[in-house]
Order: sequence, then structure tokens, then C-alpha cells
Amino acid sequence: MQLHHFLLAAISLAVTVQSFWLGDIQHQGLAPFAGANAPVFRNVKDYGARGDGVTDDTAAINNAITTPGNRCGRGCASTTTTPVVLYFPAGTYLISSSIIPYYFTQMYGDASSPPTLKATANFQGFGLIDGNPYWTENPNWVTTNVFYRQVRNFILDTTAIAPATPATGMHWPTSQATSLQNIVFNMPKGNGVVHVGLFIESGSGGFMSDLTFNGGATGASMGNQQYTMRNLAFNDCGTAIIQLWNWGWTYIGLRINNCGKGIDISANSNGKQEVGSLTLIDSTIINTPVGVATAWSSSSQPPTAGSVVLENVALQNVPVAVSGPSGTVLSGSSGSTTITAWSQGHRYTPNGPANQIGAIAPNNRPSVLLDGGKYYTRSKPQYESLPASSFVSVRSAGARGDAAADDTAAIQNAINSATSAGKVVFIDYGLYRLTAPITIPPGAKIVGEGYPVLMAAGGYWSNVDNPQPVIKIGDTSGQAGSVELSDFVVGTQGSEPGAVLFEYNLASTGTPSAMWDVHTRIGGFTGSQLQVAQCLKQPGSSTVVQQCVAAYMSFHATKQSSGLYMENTWLWVADHDIDDNANTQTTIYAGRGVYIESTEGRFWLMGTASEHHVLYNYQFSNTKNIFASELQTETPYFMPTPNALVPFKVNTSLRDPDFGASCSGVAGNCAAAWGLRVLDSRDFVIYGAGHYSFFSSYSTTCSTVEAGENCQSRIVSIEGSSSNINIYNLNTIGSLSMIDRDGRSLASWQDNVNVYPANIAVYRSG
Repeated sequence: MQLHHFLLAAISLAVTVQSFWLGDIQHQGLAPFAGANAPVFRNVKDYGARGDGVTDDTAAINNAITTPGNRCGRGCASTTTTPVVLYFPAGTYLISSSIIPYYFTQMYGDASSPPTLKATANFQGFGLIDGNPYWTENPNWVTTNVFYRQVRNFILDTTAIAPATPATGMHWPTSQATSLQNIVFNMPKGNGVVHVGLFIESGSGGFMSDLTFNGGATGASMGNQQYTMRNLAFNDCGTAIIQLWNWGWTYIGLRINNCGKGIDISANSNGKQEVGSLTLIDSTIINTPVGVATAWSSSSQPPTAGSVVLENVALQNVPVAVSGPSGTVLSGSSGSTTITAWSQGHRYTPNGPANQIGAIAPNNRPSVLLDGGKYYTRSKPQYESLPASSFVSVRSAGARGDAAADDTAAIQNAINSATSAGKVVFIDYGLYRLTAPITIPPGAKIVGEGYPVLMAAGGYWSNVDNPQPVIKIGDTSGQAGSVELSDFVVGTQGSEPGAVLFEYNLASTGTPSAMWDVHTRIGGFTGSQLQVAQCLKQPGSSTVVQQCVAAYMSFHATKQSSGLYMENTWLWVADHDIDDNANTQTTIYAGRGVYIESTEGRFWLMGTASEHHVLYNYQFSNTKNIFASELQTETPYFMPTPNALVPFKVNTSLRDPDFGASCSGVAGNCAAAWGLRVLDSRDFVIYGAGHYSFFSSYSTTCSTVEAGENCQSRIVSIEGSSSNINIYNLNTIGSLSMIDRDGRSLASWQDNVNVYPANIAVYRSG
């Protein structure tokens, strides 16, 4: 009897220790434009879900999503005003139809004991989680406008559905600032199974990590513009991955075990390939007859479609590494072998195009970017071992988050007190006005609840000739240490033309600092005062509305800084109003995107994007040791009316591009934002990049092959003493020149036509 009581006490203690802080913490999140009866945090058990594996919890879960509050569901285009964080304690939740996360819904399971969503045998719906339902002939939300949503910490189980009955674990056609993390897809195994774990048919992603697929006909069947996917495992699938279409896709740390086929990119339509490019690095394929199946041949169309780059891919009992329409393209092995580096597609090393298939020299990987020979990666922490008492709420510290009060002092005090005590700052959902800079000291850990917004406001940043940081990470002395930041947004309220949204100063020489799902959003949302009412687009007009000159720069890594891992960070100047039900386009000006001038470097940009900045989206100067995957940019839609000569002056101390001087003699629309500019820098490894220019004065007629891809003249520039610059699967749209070196075009789009972009499989600087 005493032993029995001892065991019960031990079990009770274990449960107490493992309780996930997110379920225990006081929730004070405020959605200031949603009304008083619209709670942000919702525990599904408070809405009647049982999680006992017996009760049908479908209605209770969907009710927790939809009510109370005027949520953005059927017929709603998008919104930022009614956020919901939907929490699932540990358990098994039986569902008989799809869970539909409305717009701006985050679904979180208990990270210490992920809950299971288990389909009943008679399940009806397109995915246990249907992220964009077909209530009409089209997905409810335009897939390229679905932003700011997460699903993490779940097991999705379709094993109760008959193997020969079609079933999908998750339907997820979404775009930037979305993520899936720590999800297991369990499906029946064996012949005759038709289940699919993850299905995506469109969108503009994106990032996913830490997913496991067990069984099924297909682990993941996906089509989207571009993606970075990291740490995905496929076990006993008929085919691990089917690419329906893409422009560019990068897999890092992929593990395929005992599947009939690895990655199938052979999709064709009317004789034309649908898949643009594939980049696969630091990955393993085991006991799988074919590693990569392609449709590429010397006569296939478009000429560069199906470009493939493989680097550091270990094979074990994979007889065919790469197959094509006529059989084996690259042999594997019945034993063990590693593909050091191999490509098919156009090469510029640095001149080209050379249309080649075969081994290539692997990238010269900077050792400071590696961990055990592979590139350093790090999953977003969820602090599951910490109790709720280890978190300090900014609301409890006095911040209001109502988009009106000055929350500067309260937030700074919360950061200082939490960091000094070794605790984590919790930013309850809200819109927090800042009237002076916030400093984040070394050692700080900050996590947001459902993407709260910190907004520069009140005029401190009104002087465009004296730019100042909004969020300052470390002081300017080369301060040592690191920080962990996740799940929040930084923007401006109204015109703050001198605002530098992030200034990174820390020298993180040991463990890098890290930012996961931390974004900038400049305009386009309620509370920003930069919406349709203030900044409606004026196609063809070169008049700058000063009220819409919103920010100076999104992110600046200063000279003394070093060591930062950025994962799924989207730095966006709003091209449309998210809270306008027609998604009406806007014209908003921010000068610069990401500027890194760290002399030591050591930056990892894992699935990041920077869009619609006037002068450039990414610029690197006098730096080194840079890793990037699917570096994605878009030129402002209003260009060339006005062009990049206004409204921001050239700042020579920041090495701004001088379009007035450099555009002399350049044909076409030259004074347009650079997608990527590299100045006097070295040791870059870029695994996938998409630099896009879709519009000319809000018209897309310039960005088609038929029109001549003439939205702008140039989009990627390598300049000065830059060396060892390596780019795999560079994709451009709408630019006459794909890449320039010191003002000379190295590659034209006409020579490298792909499925929609132009593609260069391998570029290496001279």
C-alpha cells in the first residue's frame, strides 16, 4: 500500500513538472479592435473539448475558434483585428470533420506532451486541419495573402480511416510569416494506402521545421512559390515528397527512410515541366530505390526547369540517386555513399550559361557557420521545461497594449527585470505604442503571444536625417552575449521616417543570438494609421504622400555585431491593407530592408524574406560568413512612379546605392530597388534565392515572358572586392539582368527561362 501511494505521488509529481507553462500562465492578451468579448487565448477544454479519445470534439474545437468575436471565416478576405491563440492540453481529440483555423489563428499543442488529433473512421473533410477550405470553387482566402499563422506540437492521426479511402492530414496553402513546427503525421502503411500527410497546392511560403511523416501513399504533396523546409523525416511512405510545382525549394536536414521514392519533381503539363528548382543539402536517404525523380532532359521545356543542386547528401541502399525520363541520371549505391555536390541546370562560374549535369565542387563552407560539418541550425525554443513562474508578463508590468497608451517604460522595465532574474519576457497579445527606443540586453529571452505588435509612435523617429533604432539589441559598444526572440512583430504607427525597426549590436561569439518568427510589418493593419484611408495607391503618380513615408530601415546589423541566427523572419512593407476586405493595394515607403555590415559576420538567414523597400531589400557591406536559404524579395509595386530616387536621400555612411550615378547608360527601369546587393564582402553561401519584380506602376504586364521580363533593369549586384559568393538556384522575375558584377550584367533572363522565373542552378563569383 505504501509503495502504491509512493508511485501515485511520483506520477503526480511528474505530471506537475511536465505541465506546459502556456496552459498555466495568466492570459491577459487584448485585441483592442475586436471588442470586449473576444478573448485572444482559448483553451479548447474551456469550450467543451474532452481530449479523452472517445468523445467527438470537432464541434467544441471549431466553436473555440469561431466564437465569441467576429472572426474572419467564410467570405472574409483577411484581418489582423481578431487574433486567437488556440491551446490544446495533452490528450487525444477525436474529430469527425476538419478543424478550420480562421484567419489569424495560432494552434498550439502542449509542447511537453503533444496532443493527438485523431480522425474517426467516417471522417469527412479535406484535412484534419484545413487551413484554407474550399467553401466555393476557390480557397476561401487568397493563398498568397494568408499571413501570420502557426500550428505546432501535434500528432495528426488518420490510421482509423480505411487505407484505400482518401485522407489528408493537413491542407495548408499559405504564404509568408506562417510556420508548422513539431508535428507528427501518422498514416496507415503498406500497399493500397492512399493517404497524404500534408497537401499544399498554392501560396507564397514560407517555412516549416521538425515534421515527421509515418506511412501513407505520400508524406507531403506540395506546390508553392518557394519554401525552406528544415529537419523533416519521412518513414515508410510510398513517396516521401511530391512537388506539384514550384519556383524554388530548399530542404535542409531531410531524412528519408524506407520509402518507395524520395523526392518526385517530375510533374509535367502538356509537355512542360511544372517544377522550377530543388536544392537539397545536409540530408540522408536510406533504403529507398530512387532518391530524386526528375523530368529533365536535354530537350525538355522550359530550358532550366527541373534544376537540381545536391550537396552533402548521404545515401544508404539507394540504387538510383537521381532518375530522369530515360532512366538513371546519377547512380547511387546498394551500400553507403555521399553526394558531395552535384547539379543539373545552368551554371555561371562566374560566366555562362553552361548547361551541365554532373558533379560540381562543393561550396567552400566557412567553418564558423558549421556544427559537426553541417550548417548550424536551431529550432525555436518553447521553454517547455520552465514553469509559469519563470515568465514575466508585460501586461502585469503595466503595459496596456491598446494601441493608444505609451507602453515604453512598462515594456522596458519588464525586459530589464526579467533578464536580471533569468526569466522569460512574455508579450501578451496587444498593440503596444513605443515613444522611445527599447533596449534588449544580452541574456534576454522574449516570446510573444500570437504576434503582438510593438509600434514606433509619437514623433521620436520623425527626422529622416537622424535615423534612430526602435528595438536596440545590445548597446553600441560591441557588447558580448546573446538573446532569444520569438513570435512578435515590430512596426510603426503613422509616419516615422527615421525609424530603424531593429538595430542589432551584440557580439555573439559563442552561442549565436536568434530570432524565430519575428517580423516587421510597416503599415497595412488597423492601428498602424498607414492604411487605405491614408495611403491608397495612386498608379502612375510620382507624387510622394509624406504621411506614408513610414520607416527608414527594417533591420541593421552594425559593424561591431556578430553571431545571429534568423529563422522565418519576414520584413514587409505593406503592399495592401490586410484589414480591407478587398485587400486594396497601398503605397507606403520604407527606405531599406536588411543591412548587414558586421565585420565578423556569422549570420544565418534561414527562410527569411524582405519585401517592398525603396532602395534595397538585402544589402551586405564589408562582411563575411553569411548563410542564407530561399532569400526572397519583392520590388515595391509602385515603381517606377515614383522610382528609387525618392523619397530617401543617399546616405553614404550606410553605403546606399546611388541610382542617379549608377544608372547612367543602363537601359530600362534602372532606378528600382535591389533585391540583393553585396559590397566588398566574402564567404557567402546562399541555398536558394527568389528576387521578384512583378509590377510596373501596379501593372503586372511587365513580368511575363511574353512582355520581356522588363519591370526593372537589374536586381542582384556583386560589387568591389567581394569573393567566394556562391548562390544555388537563383530565381528572378521581371528583371532584364539576373545578376550584375560591378555594373556589368553577367546573366540575362532570356538565357535562363524557367517555369515562371528565370533560373541559374549554380553561380560562383570570380
